[in-house]
Amino acid sequence: MVKRIRTPLTEEVVKDLKIGDRVLITGYLYTARDAAHKRMVEALSKGESIPVDLKNQIIYYVGPTPPKPGQVIGSAGPTTSARMDKYVEPLLKLGLKGMIGKGNRSPQVRDLLRRYKAVYFAAIGGVATLLRKHIKSSELIAYEDLGTEAIRKLYVEDFPVIVANDIYGGDIFEEGKRKYALR
Repeated sequence: MVKRIRTPLTEEVVKDLKIGDRVLITGYLYTARDAAHKRMVEALSKGESIPVDLKNQIIYYVGPTPPKPGQVIGSAGPTTSARMDKYVEPLLKLGLKGMIGKGNRSPQVRDLLRRYKAVYFAAIGGVATLLRKHIKSSELIAYEDLGTEAIRKLYVEDFPVIVANDIYGGDIFEEGKRKYALR
């Protein structure tokens, strides 16, 4: 079964998501990678505001390539999420409800997801061209000087992801290891 959800995320939707759920997201996502995360967290540590309201939003860890003529966006595959782990808590405190990337998260991030009632979605790496087809618009929001790592607001339709970490402490990567070990 595939769950279809819309952004912004509500707490009820997040509570309904469990590891392994296949999900199609429709709505707006924000993009941000290492450099944008660092800049946002540094601004917050100085008591400054950041250029996006993250309440009930999802950040997609992606640095899309420039679009070719006639395209909305270039290649838009997920980047490794663990590199953002040290920046997660300040953004969750602002109400961030979801993150999309590839790979597993640290035990600390999994604890933060439980505490702040947020979810981590895994997107499949290596299929950037396929994922690009689900992105219907892209708008530069902030940090233009960061190039592909600037913050963008994307509108997506039926963007395919899998729940990798839920608010109940579930971890699809650890679950996979356990199932494999039982064989």
